[in-house]
Amino acid sequence: MKAAIISLGSTTSLMIAEAMKKYFTQVDQINLKKIEVRLGKESGIFYEGKKFDTYDCVYVKGSFRYANLLRSIAALLEGKVPYMPLPANAFTLVHNKLLTHLVLQQYNLPMPRTYVSSTIDTAREVLKRVHYPVVMKFPEGTQGKGVMFADSFSSASSLLDALGALNQPFIIQEYIETDGTDIRVLVVGEKVVAAMRRKAQKEEKRANIHAGGTGLGVELSREAINLALDTAQVLGAEICGVDILESPLGPYVIEANISPGLQGLSKVSPVDLSGEIAKYMFQRTEQEVQRKKERAGETVMKQIVVNNGEPQQVVTSLQFRGDRIILPEIVNKIAQLRERKEYSLKVQKGKVEIEEFQK
Repeated sequence: MKAAIISLGSTTSLMIAEAMKKYFTQVDQINLKKIEVRLGKESGIFYEGKKFDTYDCVYVKGSFRYANLLRSIAALLEGKVPYMPLPANAFTLVHNKLLTHLVLQQYNLPMPRTYVSSTIDTAREVLKRVHYPVVMKFPEGTQGKGVMFADSFSSASSLLDALGALNQPFIIQEYIETDGTDIRVLVVGEKVVAAMRRKAQKEEKRANIHAGGTGLGVELSREAINLALDTAQVLGAEICGVDILESPLGPYVIEANISPGLQGLSKVSPVDLSGEIAKYMFQRTEQEVQRKKERAGETVMKQIVVNNGEPQQVVTSLQFRGDRIILPEIVNKIAQLRERKEYSLKVQKGKVEIEEFQK
């Protein structure tokens, strides 16, 4: 089976691409910056001027700065590629923190109290009511960038003036005291494969590794595991980093990342993380390729026309449930078998004949 990983060529992407070679017969590394999306009469994806090749698995990943391009690529590939771990909608939801929190709210997943205002004046009124310190951040951004902290109304108001001058939307969020720590959880499919507790540098509240934080292995509570799995599921991301705060009231989700780095986690986890991701994608690709074949077979069988009661030959695999054989739907449509009728079965090795019993 053929696979491709479309990325900016980060260390993590290279690690995963190398691990995928153990499972897939061909693995192509595609530079996101060299991809062209064409819409209209001759729509499609082009790489270095040529029509994008066909693959069984495509892993699309990259920075939030390329969110629109990533979503466009995934949208055009959906329905054509048997398996992609990240659907188009995931890039819209996860690359925008506001949309992420709206989805979390929709599914009642715990998160810090969050405020969004349409104007500076409205935001200032919010800041008069909240408890300090607070977090103020842009909807887009990763690695702790664009995240600011204010410990009083005056400092928050000053930040508000600066944000207003940038003419960008922003989020106000309650600050959960965790002594400068958070937890990064890596979800692959329906399993948490690794987690680390990140500790911020002295006089720094952001615990992100890219912001100078340090990581240690951590054993998650069942509540935190379930929260990470639920978060990835509602966001539609089969490979996802979930950032969690541990509070006295339980774990809270603060962010999700659909292009999580593996370097920091790999240092504290005994698991081969890139190998786990590669193996999972291969198994899911096998499943989806098989389903595609089955759907194609069903389509062919549905096209069989019953011709005046003449016998029809249907070539198909059989499904077994315990010791019972489940006949394909098309067989019953042709034979018109009925539950309350009696049938005569002639059985020998490799052959079964079914006829309506004539009394």
